[in-house]
Amino acid sequence: MSSATVSSHHKITRPNAVAVGTIVWLSSELMFFAALFAIYFTIRGVQGPQVWMESNQLLNIPFAAFNTTVLVLSSVTCQFGVFAAERFQNRKTGKMYQISKWGMREWFSLTFLMGAFFVGGQIYEYAALVHEGLTLSSTAYGSVFFVATGFHGLHVTGGLIAFLIVIVRVSKARRFTSGQATTAIVVSYYWHFVDVVWIALFSAIYLIK
Repeated sequence: MSSATVSSHHKITRPNAVAVGTIVWLSSELMFFAALFAIYFTIRGVQGPQVWMESNQLLNIPFAAFNTTVLVLSSVTCQFGVFAAERFQNRKTGKMYQISKWGMREWFSLTFLMGAFFVGGQIYEYAALVHEGLTLSSTAYGSVFFVATGFHGLHVTGGLIAFLIVIVRVSKARRFTSGQATTAIVVSYYWHFVDVVWIALFSAIYLIK
């Protein structure tokens, strides 16, 4: 391995200002979602389990579980994209059906599509709930449900925009640099965070009776 390659890999793996800043920012985001969880369980305790159960029955849990599975699997495809970025493979080296030869761009594109599917699923679920009479202002349950899941949906949308920026930048660049690889890794931090938060939200809102 050449000294240039070794130097490049060191630039990716060692801590840098962007990665550290992202981790600090995600810590503040974690506190924000922790506050949403506190609000959710506080209002749930005040309303009582019977009222909560009646509203909870409006939720399409099988559909939400499928949508959640798509989002969780997108974290896997995102990580495969990171592995490709770490070996400086920005695009596929074979046919499109040869998944083992995909590069960062292909894996991140698939992650984007899966994330977009999740957001579309949330919009579909919102429309169904509004049709059933559950809105942001109809009940306390509706307020905390739409606020908690809505803010998460905005975070997912932000992640999709970040993926688009990375994909476009890599497509236009003449060569794949360590800086671009670092950006891809930082975006993956955010995406994994969004996925973990949703698993907690899904468990609290859809599964805990």
